[in-house]
Amino acid sequence: MAKTTVSDIIVPQLFAPYAQNITKKLSRLIQTGTLVADNELSAYLGGGGLTFNKPFFKDLDSSDAAQENVSLDGGPDSTPDKIGTFQETQVRLSRNKSWSATDLSQALAGPDPMDAIGSRVGNYWAKRLQSALLATATGVWASNKAATGVAGMVEGDMTYSAIPGTGGYVKDVTDFNLNNFVNAIATMGDASDDVTAVMMHSVVYHSLLKKNQITVIPASQTSPKISFYMGREVIVDDQMPNYMVSTNRVFESWIMARGAFRFGQGSPKTPVEVERNAKANNGGGEEVLYNRVEWILHPLGHSYIGVAPMGGPSNALTANNLGNAASWARVFPERKQVPMVRLMTVEF
Repeated sequence: MAKTTVSDIIVPQLFAPYAQNITKKLSRLIQTGTLVADNELSAYLGGGGLTFNKPFFKDLDSSDAAQENVSLDGGPDSTPDKIGTFQETQVRLSRNKSWSATDLSQALAGPDPMDAIGSRVGNYWAKRLQSALLATATGVWASNKAATGVAGMVEGDMTYSAIPGTGGYVKDVTDFNLNNFVNAIATMGDASDDVTAVMMHSVVYHSLLKKNQITVIPASQTSPKISFYMGREVIVDDQMPNYMVSTNRVFESWIMARGAFRFGQGSPKTPVEVERNAKANNGGGEEVLYNRVEWILHPLGHSYIGVAPMGGPSNALTANNLGNAASWARVFPERKQVPMVRLMTVEF
């Protein structure tokens, strides 16, 4: 029987969109609406450049200071108000990954190797997309702590902390609970009704499970299983920040509304290709599958202000990368226009 090879089953023109669709299907960020596809951002990626500028009109001022006129017969001419604008700056993320035939050997032996490989590649990129969002949000909250951005922004107004000032853990006071959850989303004002998802560490998740505060729809009804807290879908990820503050281990949970992040997806010049390396394995040869992606992963109401390196920023916390405070600045003036909040708790 002839041996199945990667080049036998991978047709690049078919595989690239197939893997992209699987990535979107598997991404809980996309399924919850936290990460919303933006066709305009996708179009940006079809051209050149590392960063892109997108202007927005500000909301019309409806405060008493800008109240309407009283209509009068023979009165003076009215003076129209101006419509203000602000600008977001997005950054290109160019990423790639390769796998050898050895990595894919089990998939090649399966009944549908194309589907098996596509699922593996799609699952890989879904996880990496989540990692990129985690890094971006880390940078955004660090920027907010430093009050970097629009004039009048309140330092730390996107965070609610239940960390004890002195002492340690207090049950139902310092942990993730309904009171702290409501206090956190209250920072978003009337936009809190739009909250769709909560990202948390597994320690926080299991603590809530013990309290019987998590609703789980089992895998028998949906695949994979889905968990909810107060009607909001829970995304569990052990990459969520946790660290020591004094003698307390602090856990960050991120509560996000629909559209907190916008997502653009482009197509590299050669998104998929298979290479045959005849010299590998002491002349036995090897096949390698390459997959490349182009993304914009943008936090609503912010601008990337770092100096974008070739290929775009990495997930790192260092200068000009996604996790760095100096890479981001808020451009939306009102707190509730930025539909996400960080809740900081101590669980034990």
